Formats: sequence, structure tokens, C-alpha cells
Amino acid sequence: MSGRSIDEILASARSRLTRVTPAEVPGDAVLVDIRPAAQRALEGEIPGALIVERNVLEWRFDPRSDARLPIADRFDLPVVVFCSEGYTSSLAAASLQDLGLHRATDLAGGFQAWKRAGLPVSGGPVSD
Repeated sequence: MSGRSIDEILASARSRLTRVTPAEVPGDAVLVDIRPAAQRALEGEIPGALIVERNVLEWRFDPRSDARLPIADRFDLPVVVFCSEGYTSSLAAASLQDLGLHRATDLAGGFQAWKRAGLPVSGGPVSD
């Protein structure tokens, strides 16, 4: 039995995305944090980001789903998904595109890149 490796699946997902750096996040985009609660508590959060854990993402953003969020009412919603380092978020953004959300993408480098860029974060470890 053979299949594609996770590296091949990730490369395929990313080939469909126009990934953005922290500085390139569109002003009208909905930032979506898909990290688990424990990871957010450890690392911190981006103020104003919508928290939707990965295991329910598609149901919350499919405009046809009874479980969708009120904001997810159209297929042209600009969504920028992020995780800690930008791997899981690429797969998640590609999945949102599969649902028809053609403007979905992810944050290259994830939360860690956002933090390194000196952009606002809350919580997480106290630094000197």
C-alpha cells in the first residue's frame, strides 16, 4: 500500500494557497486561531483573533452548515488561519478552500512569526 507522505500533502495544500506573512494580513481578514487551548495558554494569543479549534473548523465556516458561525455567511469571506508555526494551518486553509471559501489562506510561520514580527500578543510567558 502506498499513499502520499505528509510532506507531499502539505506541498499540495500550499500550492493552492496565497500564504501571507504577518505584515501582509489583509485588513478585512478574519484571523482564525486553530491551536488547542493548552497551546494558546502556553504561547499567548493574537488579540481579536477568532478562536476555532481545528477539529470543528469546517463546520464553523461552511456557509451551508447548521453549525456555522454567524460571520461565516458567505464564500468570499477572507479568512487567514494560523497555528503555532504554519503547518497545520496550511492543511486547514486548503480544507476551507475545498468547502468553497476561495479567499481562505494561512499565516506563513504561524503565531510564532506574528510574535517575532513584534505584532500585538496577549498572554503567554512573561518576557524580560
